[in-house]
Amino acid sequence: MVIQTTRFGAVTITKEDLINFPEGLLGFNDLKSFVLLDDPNDEIFAWLQSCEESSIAFPVLEPELFTDKYTIKFNRHELEALQSEDQSRVRSFAIITIPEDPTQMTANLKAPIVINVERRIGRQCVLQDNSLNIREPIFSKLQQRVVQNPGSPLKSQVPTTGMAIRLPEMNG
Repeated sequence: MVIQTTRFGAVTITKEDLINFPEGLLGFNDLKSFVLLDDPNDEIFAWLQSCEESSIAFPVLEPELFTDKYTIKFNRHELEALQSEDQSRVRSFAIITIPEDPTQMTANLKAPIVINVERRIGRQCVLQDNSLNIREPIFSKLQQRVVQNPGSPLKSQVPTTGMAIRLPEMNG
């Protein structure tokens, strides 16, 4: 099947690529079907793209790329909603806000996107940990990671699950 996106144009996906969000996302409760896209022209972000609304796509990053202290403790209800018996079967992503000045970039650590990789079920979990920020500054942390690992794209520095659809490279 082909979905239309405003950022990447027409994207061919399979039914197996779909990630179902039964509850939608915060502020986007009507949108239930998403795919994770890997833009080869972007060394940092993956994109959580709505399959129902071409203009809705969120830049996302795995928190391991900018913090080593981020751990999520799921309650039984959250694991049941993800149809998972334990946390080892899920991956978490932070939605990134990129303002006009990219040095002010932030990550939402309080409400991560959590995906059961095997069942392709997603949920945005609002965590009860008051030490987590909705707008965690990340630019300097990402910059430091790039400096420490020159020549290695940021995305390649976390284990891959094969969950993201690799888009074809575009020249220019």
